[in-house]
Amino acid sequence: MSQEDDVEREFDIKWADGAEHKEPSARARMLAARWKENPPEPQPFRAAPGPRTPRRSSWSSTAIVLGCVIAVILLLGYSRFRASY
Repeated sequence: MSQEDDVEREFDIKWADGAEHKEPSARARMLAARWKENPPEPQPFRAAPGPRTPRRSSWSSTAIVLGCVIAVILLLGYSRFRASY
């Protein structure tokens, strides 16, 4: 890039940033059109959280993981046992 291109590019950026009117993004125009017909309901700043699903206890998750590990070990052992014949 030459020195002239840098100066011209800097001028274009300054000119664009200094514009009085900036066109809104496509999403902003879409929301404005949608809200003109059907405005959104006001929301509190920090809305109350919705109902939470009960969490599994840690021992049940551990039991599931250990069960899967044991099943894989048995499956690999069985396949090696069958392969020796």
